[in-house]
Amino acid sequence: DYELCEEWGHLYPIPREDLINLHREHLLYLLEIGDAEKALQLLQRIEDPGVCLAISEQSLDQHLNLAASHFLADYLTAHFYASLTTARRNEIQALYIGSKVLLTLPELSRVNYFHLSSRPLLMLEQLLMNMKVDWVAVAVQTLQQLLAGQEIGFTVEDIDNLLSKYAEKALNFPFTLKEKRS
Repeated sequence: DYELCEEWGHLYPIPREDLINLHREHLLYLLEIGDAEKALQLLQRIEDPGVCLAISEQSLDQHLNLAASHFLADYLTAHFYASLTTARRNEIQALYIGSKVLLTLPELSRVNYFHLSSRPLLMLEQLLMNMKVDWVAVAVQTLQQLLAGQEIGFTVEDIDNLLSKYAEKALNFPFTLKEKRS
């Protein structure tokens, strides 16, 4: 049905907002069924970059599944980096990095941290608080690789400070040790 509507759009003029809605719904459908290749082809068929940007941003704001969010964040960063405001750029890059970190977690546990996908530093802190040390090690390694040369609102130093803070708390004993006397 989407493709038929798209063909009609080539034959008859469709208002810009309706065209954006049509393509957005088609894109969301393709991402929902997991067909990233057709989703990319759809975005490449759209001739007006403004329409393509609007569709991609509106779709990203729908809070889709992990793979769809990752795909859209990657697409927006790759194709519309200069067109985005600094705040929006940082938001999208944080979502991209957060989704990459989520992909390093065991599949069954991703749902517990998905709501933090746009806040990778907070996700890392949550993992530390939940004592998921092995997961933290992989997440930190991923973050360090992804943060090289990028500005998204936090740095590798912020990660180090967070790790130091929790390492200090782990060694803080709320009581004094008493010596046993014989």
